[in-house]
Amino acid sequence: MNLSEIKQLIEIVNGSDLQETIIEEGDFKITLRRFSSSAVPASSVPVQTAPLLQTVPQLSAQPQQQAAKAEQPTGLADVCSPIVGTFYQAASPDSPPFVSINDTVKKGDVLCIIEAMKLMNEIEAEISGTIVEILVENGQAVEYDQPLFRIKP
Repeated sequence: MNLSEIKQLIEIVNGSDLQETIIEEGDFKITLRRFSSSAVPASSVPVQTAPLLQTVPQLSAQPQQQAAKAEQPTGLADVCSPIVGTFYQAASPDSPPFVSINDTVKKGDVLCIIEAMKLMNEIEAEISGTIVEILVENGQAVEYDQPLFRIKP
């Protein structure tokens, strides 16, 4: 999650009646909390007009991604998300998934859909092979360059 996305979240919380929001994406967790001036004694802290932004310290995403890549069995290729969005395994809730584990795919076959800003983006296989792992769950938020599938060429 980048700074502009965090600023957008702050604006959304400011424009709502929410007092606290906790957002988790993978290993990243952020807590947005609004304190009312009546809850804080006037003598201890000046009244704030903007909400307090607290982030819960987490390990950096890069070392975890590098560790995940280091754990990846050799000979497998990752299919990564080209955009930030929501991962869907099928075209609709009633449809069967595009692919399952042990399915054989060809280059250009649709593997999933990632919804971004109300647009459905089909993610196609870049290589031919067999699906070994599906690394995300249906309806899960995904980040740019997050591995979605592992394919054995």
